[in-house]
Amino acid sequence: MIKIVIADDHNLVRQGIRAVLERTRNIKVVGEAGTGLQAHELVRKLRPEVLVTDIAMPELNGIELIKRVRSPGCTTEVVVLSMYSDETLIRQALHHGARGYVLKSSVSEELVLAVHAVTRGEIFLSSDLSSYLAVTPDQTTPQNGPLDSLTPRERMVLQLVAEGHTNKAIADKLTISERTVEKHRANLMHKLHVPDIASLVRLALRHGIIFDSPHPLTQ
Repeated sequence: MIKIVIADDHNLVRQGIRAVLERTRNIKVVGEAGTGLQAHELVRKLRPEVLVTDIAMPELNGIELIKRVRSPGCTTEVVVLSMYSDETLIRQALHHGARGYVLKSSVSEELVLAVHAVTRGEIFLSSDLSSYLAVTPDQTTPQNGPLDSLTPRERMVLQLVAEGHTNKAIADKLTISERTVEKHRANLMHKLHVPDIASLVRLALRHGIIFDSPHPLTQ
């Protein structure tokens, strides 16, 4: 039995993904998460064979989630299920350890195939991404960017700030003090050479830390 955790911030979409997956007898959805942080905790707790996650996740985006899930000692494979067919995102996802990338426009036909493929140690990409079919993990190193100097905690704070959370809310989510959050914000502005929060938000959008496109299944 292949145990799966689903991560998507829309409840109706998670229900649809569960329905697609559980049509297959040897697949069981053991958990659902609405944020990246929740998904990471579920993977740590349940140790599923596969995590199916969106890229555009609140609190911890899909790329950062993949980095954490694919850390040494964790055997969970990752399939990205996304509306985004951007080559940079695909390469980042594969570089950081995802083995499947399925477009939401073709989920019914290809998601189950992707789950089975990654559990066999194979890479699976949607047929609509045929131009990337020759991509392998060692060919996906992203180019250096301004965010490379950030620590994992700073990247998380950047996402939460860009999503509009207050210092107190960020402190509560990360179990740190508000003063520490303020220090992280100051470090972010210094490292990224930006003068204000609005500039941080624009930078986060530009580099895929947060996304502003509408969800294709909830319009």
